[in-house]
Amino acid sequence: MQAVAILSVLLLLLFGAWLAAILDRAGNALVAGDRVRTAAVRPLHDLAAHLSRQTTTTEAPDRLNWRLAPVAYLALAALGLSVVPLAPGVVAADFDAGIVLWGACEALTVVVVFLHGWSANSEFPLIGGYRYVAIGLPVMLISMFVLIAAALPAESLSVAAIVESQREIWNVVRQPIGLPLFLLLGLSLTLRGPFDYADSDDLIGGTRAEASGAQLAAWQFARLAMLASVSVMASAVFLGGYLGPVLPGALWLILKSGVVLAVLIAAGHLLARMPPSRMMTFIWTVLLPLSFLDLVLVGAELLIWG
Repeated sequence: MQAVAILSVLLLLLFGAWLAAILDRAGNALVAGDRVRTAAVRPLHDLAAHLSRQTTTTEAPDRLNWRLAPVAYLALAALGLSVVPLAPGVVAADFDAGIVLWGACEALTVVVVFLHGWSANSEFPLIGGYRYVAIGLPVMLISMFVLIAAALPAESLSVAAIVESQREIWNVVRQPIGLPLFLLLGLSLTLRGPFDYADSDDLIGGTRAEASGAQLAAWQFARLAMLASVSVMASAVFLGGYLGPVLPGALWLILKSGVVLAVLIAAGHLLARMPPSRMMTFIWTVLLPLSFLDLVLVGAELLIWG
């Protein structure tokens, strides 16, 4: 069963990244006013194009860390997904503190993105790395509050226990502001939309400005895989995961994750990015107090009504 769960995690990451690439390509076309064509095979065409191009490097880069960063990014996506139960009793890593492991993956993502920018030995990637650290670290505090609030009804930090605690009522109903805040974290972890401060166009691509060929393909794939991982975690923690009538549990998890994935991609295309200084102010004065209020409200609800 453990081997089946691990294989399922890898397949889910692969399928999720492919679906995310399709939706992302379709979103780009719709925003630009173009027709959506050959969306299903376009990601494969883009991958082949990247792999066929020559890989270029800067002068005296840290080659080991530059190549390690996409691999570590992908590994964090897989490790975070491993604590999510894909069906009753099917989980790759059933830790009693799965939420803590997920939080560790979030924090290490900041390190990996900075490492990707620093190791290129170039100005724009380094600026993107520093800028992401400044924005990404306070966003992790938002995740801490909303995930603890989701764990309170289950009286456990295990993701499997959190899913089971939602048999009567989903956490999105119990804490309606928790899911949107967690989705903002997902945008930050995947460098998208209003939280794209590491790889943004104003830095000519940021940490990926000097990446090309297979290096760029690996980084882009890792970002898509992390997007899939965030979507599955959000569906498990806030939407009941595999819980649902009639259909098999794994199918419910995939359907819910697909909806969350589409919402994340749409938000990445439609929400504007603030200047970094204004975003910092917004995080500390609005988002963080909201996340703490979410935790307080859930705690009060449990104390009063149980």
